[in-house]
Amino acid sequence: MATWNKKNIAKELVMSLHTKYGTDLLTSSILARRDIVTGSEVQYFLEQDKRFLHCPFLFDTMEDACDRILDAKEEGEKVLIFGDRDVDGITSTTLLYQYLKSIGIDVQYKIPSGDDDFGLSIDAIDNFAANYGTLIITVDNGICCKKEVDHAADLGIDVIVVDHHEPNDENYPELAIVIDPKVEDCGYPFPHISGCAVVYKLITALRFALNPLYKQEICLLNVHPINDAYVIECLKIENMIIKDKLSETFVPGVMPLHQTKLVDFLKGQQIFVWDENLQKKMLVKIFGQNVEINMLDVRPEIATIIPSVAELSLLRLKSFSKIAKYQESPSSEIEAFYNIFITFIQMKISENKNPKIEEEELQLVALAALADIMPLQNENRILVRQGIASMNKGRYRPGLYELIQKQNMLGKKISSTDLSWNIVPLLNATGRLGEPETALQLLLEENPQTREKIADRILALNIERKKLGTEAQIVADSQVRENLPRFSNKIAYVKSEKINRGVTGIVAGKLSSMLKLPSIVIGQIDGDLFRASLRSISGVDLQNILDYCNSKIQGGLFEKYGGHSEAAGFSIKKENLPILEKALEEYASYLEIPENTKTEISIDAELPFEYMSPELLNLVDSFEPFGQGNPNLKFLVKNAKIISADVMGKTEVQHLRLTIDCGKYKWPSIYWKAAERLNRDFSVGDKVNIVFEATRNLYNGNETPQMNIVEMEKV
Repeated sequence: MATWNKKNIAKELVMSLHTKYGTDLLTSSILARRDIVTGSEVQYFLEQDKRFLHCPFLFDTMEDACDRILDAKEEGEKVLIFGDRDVDGITSTTLLYQYLKSIGIDVQYKIPSGDDDFGLSIDAIDNFAANYGTLIITVDNGICCKKEVDHAADLGIDVIVVDHHEPNDENYPELAIVIDPKVEDCGYPFPHISGCAVVYKLITALRFALNPLYKQEICLLNVHPINDAYVIECLKIENMIIKDKLSETFVPGVMPLHQTKLVDFLKGQQIFVWDENLQKKMLVKIFGQNVEINMLDVRPEIATIIPSVAELSLLRLKSFSKIAKYQESPSSEIEAFYNIFITFIQMKISENKNPKIEEEELQLVALAALADIMPLQNENRILVRQGIASMNKGRYRPGLYELIQKQNMLGKKISSTDLSWNIVPLLNATGRLGEPETALQLLLEENPQTREKIADRILALNIERKKLGTEAQIVADSQVRENLPRFSNKIAYVKSEKINRGVTGIVAGKLSSMLKLPSIVIGQIDGDLFRASLRSISGVDLQNILDYCNSKIQGGLFEKYGGHSEAAGFSIKKENLPILEKALEEYASYLEIPENTKTEISIDAELPFEYMSPELLNLVDSFEPFGQGNPNLKFLVKNAKIISADVMGKTEVQHLRLTIDCGKYKWPSIYWKAAERLNRDFSVGDKVNIVFEATRNLYNGNETPQMNIVEMEKV
């Protein structure tokens, strides 16, 4: 059995979280045990409002991208969106295509189909050029397409790269406008968002760019007294981002206005204040009756949208600010002004947005984050929460509705796990089997009857994908252990023409999980071209392996390569496979595999019987979505009693269905792969300690709490 570990935490830390953020003591203890203790981390577990998302204009290149796209709109240019064949690429393409089309841009899309290699291709560029196209936007790819971007430039075609994969210096597309959170010094504070999320950021920025405030410099000014002096604070804002700030303290009558830094700072600015009369009175006290600063009082206009602030001073306002609550240092009046002003702008822009469309967009963003296994931390939590929340209100996006219906999920409270297991594989199957355009058609099709037929096709493709995966796994299992010594028992390597290129990623993932090693699975695409998928383990960066191997030939060993540190891919000519294998042998000889011999279960909380009620699921819901970077909550209950046990399953591996007595409530429970332990390690009537996850079971339309047992021991 694994070691059970309930991390010790200081009572003072729990009480501090409870007091500062208003969380109950159990929630506070779980946050502390998971090291979620700073305001910048806690806010993403307690808040769902889109105001907590990072501003898209934090990307240094976002304004350039917006300007180029709006120029294309103005000039009636032809625009091509080039996506990818996986869920992230399909949703990214769908999202951007629908938005650009909605604002009147002449736009088309292309994604790799059949045996096409991944990434922007020379053929696609040439075909687009022949059709008089002038702007290509890559989504979920492009960051390693220097050759292709250079070729486009030679043909007079501009390229915007909207990606989230790791860049490398050798293949960086310098001639493109690049929006990628993993590019060093890009300005964006969180690098781990999906490609679809980056597209959503671009669309959000474009919506703002159609507003008169786009690229307008605005200065927020506030004066407040301090002892016998006054502090004047100014924030210079452009596109909702603070570009500059100034804070100076003045003793009344000491320095004339024209000798201060304020004059240069405010020159040419639109100056907004909160409570103009009060601000002018204080400025007169500082600089005398002749002071003239043209300013606009924005409080009345903001109050038309947020009436609760109409009579509040900035001093009062900062105590009510949700955003300020999560700042590590006390909020200032000027920060409160900035927060309410940005909230006002966002709400003002929202007046012209269709809420239904944005909900449908966020459903795709949520799917992409789960499909690409993005860490469910920071703003990913809000993006996924928003998308799932609209589904759980029954407002399914067309296309997703048909898949959810066919998976018998209508009416069920959908979780991130449900989507990851039941919807993501269906959409991925289209790309794996060379038909990603089928998924795109489903998401773009307006006719319900046609969507129904497309959804049936996708289900059929998924069945075929499972069959191919099973066949490929048999081939891989027969090879992998034989190859291990060749690669110092540190890299799992499989190569076979019998492995369909569409399932190499699935097989690589299973090998990596089973052997606890980085894995490479290579299948034949067409003729002498092979395609590989790589999956890794914590502590081994695939990008380093790929860069090392690629350097073995002048100009590069791979036709194309790229990805993330733990999931990547490449294409390679057959003639170069021996060079690859030799390079992998060399790399493996000095590769260090992190030791992970100790299996440990981290327990989030030990629960007394009074907490073992259906209300526990409300706590679990508050920590959703679960996934990468935010594993399911695991609880410990002691001295519970087994009052019934039945064996489930007709296969070799059988499971247990149990009823556990936890005092007032009796919990239906499932213990997977544990049938052999019944009447050996425990029996009906025994008292046991249980580590479990609290879930819901839906049967015949009835939803009941259920305990999924992780481990159990007799007392």
